[in-house]
Amino acid sequence: MSGRLYVVGTPIGNLSDFSPRAVETLKTVDFIAAEDTRVTVKLLNRFEIHTPMVSYHKYNSKERGEEICRRLLDGESCAIVTDAGMPCISDPGEPLVKSCGELGIEVCAVPGPTAAMSALAISGLPTGRFTFEGFLSVNKLSRREHLNSLVRERRTMIFYEAPHKLPNTLRDMNAVFGDRRISIVRELTKVHEQVIRTTLDQAAGKYADGSLKGEIVLVIEGAPEQEEKTETLEAAVEIARKRVESGMSASVAAKEAAEITGFKKGQIYKALISE
Repeated sequence: MSGRLYVVGTPIGNLSDFSPRAVETLKTVDFIAAEDTRVTVKLLNRFEIHTPMVSYHKYNSKERGEEICRRLLDGESCAIVTDAGMPCISDPGEPLVKSCGELGIEVCAVPGPTAAMSALAISGLPTGRFTFEGFLSVNKLSRREHLNSLVRERRTMIFYEAPHKLPNTLRDMNAVFGDRRISIVRELTKVHEQVIRTTLDQAAGKYADGSLKGEIVLVIEGAPEQEEKTETLEAAVEIARKRVESGMSASVAAKEAAEITGFKKGQIYKALISE
């Protein structure tokens, strides 16, 4: 009979959020698959957990995943953890869970803190419908394509972001989405937890210097209803103008505005450069 894989949530900051069930699970499984054993060992020491670990991260997920599955098929039990939060949510673990499902290995959730849901709950923005978009690409073109695909998204949007990438991300979001409400949630459950409720215009200007540090979640309001109505050429030109102001060439800005609004690139470009 095969063993069982436990997907265990760990604290995202405050260690008091580690549940008794999670502690008991990590104590009783045969081994723990950790994203970074150097990080996880600190948590294990704090709660006097002596279960052996193996490393499991995006760079060794194929080989180590096969090894973990073999051990599970042999009857051992394993808990997978990441450095913080729930495994498989913008963290390693998804391929392992998929493999277990294909092999008929039981997978159980031991819930814990999740930065995305916690940030949404305290953002002050609509929570009834939302979309989790994870991390944006570091590649400028890919990042722009991702954001452009969300221009008409009506649901509240949640992104993870690293502090050193935040200035460029806010600038691009402002250029693509316009001046919408945003909540910048940083250092969740930690001493310096902060919720900054502002707008993209203000945030792109105020935090262009990279002054915000720590783990960051961005919660942005969805597109207003009127954006689903037929665009005017003036609105299309305004979209292009925003992009030019953020450093984009007029030609590329006109192309992106055309993709969003349906107007021809030449129309937008001609109106843009004639201003």
